[in-house]
Amino acid sequence: MQASIQTEKKQKQGYLIIILGLLTAIGPLSIDMYLPAFPEIAKGLNTSVSKVMLSLSSFFIGISVGQLIYGPLLERYGRKKPLYFGLVIYAFSAWGCASASTVDSLILFRLFQALGGCVGMVASRAMVRDLFEVKDNAKVFSTLMLVVAVSPIIAPTLGGYITAYLGWRYVFGMLIIVIAIIIAGIYFILPESKKPDPKFSLKPSSIVKAYVTIIKHPQFSMYTFTGAVASAGLYVYISGSPYVFMILFKVTERHYGWIFAIIAAGLIGASQLNGFFLKKHSSESIIKTALYTQSIIGIILVSLTMLGLTELYSTIALIFMFLCCQGFIFPNASALSMAPFGHNAGSASALMGFIQMSVGAIMSAMVSVLQNNSALAMTGIMATCAISASLLFTLGRKRVLNKASLELVEEEEIEMINTI
Repeated sequence: MQASIQTEKKQKQGYLIIILGLLTAIGPLSIDMYLPAFPEIAKGLNTSVSKVMLSLSSFFIGISVGQLIYGPLLERYGRKKPLYFGLVIYAFSAWGCASASTVDSLILFRLFQALGGCVGMVASRAMVRDLFEVKDNAKVFSTLMLVVAVSPIIAPTLGGYITAYLGWRYVFGMLIIVIAIIIAGIYFILPESKKPDPKFSLKPSSIVKAYVTIIKHPQFSMYTFTGAVASAGLYVYISGSPYVFMILFKVTERHYGWIFAIIAAGLIGASQLNGFFLKKHSSESIIKTALYTQSIIGIILVSLTMLGLTELYSTIALIFMFLCCQGFIFPNASALSMAPFGHNAGSASALMGFIQMSVGAIMSAMVSVLQNNSALAMTGIMATCAISASLLFTLGRKRVLNKASLELVEEEEIEMINTI
């Protein structure tokens, strides 16, 4: 009897983790699945790939702003009502993307798609804390990582095949189907994990005051901005890689999907090795080594580009190594940012996400603005991000004191995968 109850409990927890994983995976699915379609979108909307890139920048902007909005709403109205609200907005916006007749309308609908979909990113983290005991959080986040990690590996490949055989508009149709499945899972499986709190203030002055207090903390500001600038290199790669691989190197949509999946697997694999290194080294020392290594790789990458010595396989290899470093930088920097906060961890997480996504959106937009029919815009900005992050870390590290727990690092690894 006892064994039966335990089996049923584990099965129920398994369903919960799958739904929470799908909520967390909305971001990478929405980004990765349509990347192979960039050239076809440009052709279908009579525009350039560089202009289509701006739809990705608008998506990043929507995610950054949305995190600041949903944090307070999830406290005031509980978890499920904001989830339904955001996901319905996402579904209608995805339909708008599929129906877009101009690139400007696509850019606008992608903004609203992100504003709706990012509720999953914010709510899933909060619900892990609500539904599971504190001692089990690290284990849950590790399991959640395995669920989420699948999306950046299969999404671009799936998007490439959908684009090749059905057309780019069907990619957004597939995303609507995914959201419908998630909404059904929320309704039938996911419990309301927190009651609404009418006393929680939604006054802008109170919210802004809380955010100002957080950003004034030296450890938060140093590690958040170091992590944000470093991770901007990943956003730059995501934005610029469709042009570099499919236009310059002439790979097909399907082959691009496989290239993206291989590089994503390297990033995810590095984040898994991060847990092993944390047993012997501090988060700070891991960040230092990874930042300096990434800067060297970035300099080599941009130098070869300027000299015209790059070719497909060397570019893939260098980007692979560059982003493997990110698997060590982002989780540790984010966890160290969060380490000083307990009672207001939700607000700190939302502000950190806003800063990271905002810097990423700006840098990804720069790839489009500086595009010169070569890979230099992408590789140059990637190298600049790595070197700038190293300088921020070197100048600011003496001001920090606290350490990050393994649980926090594992949680931030999931957030990193949200980016890809």
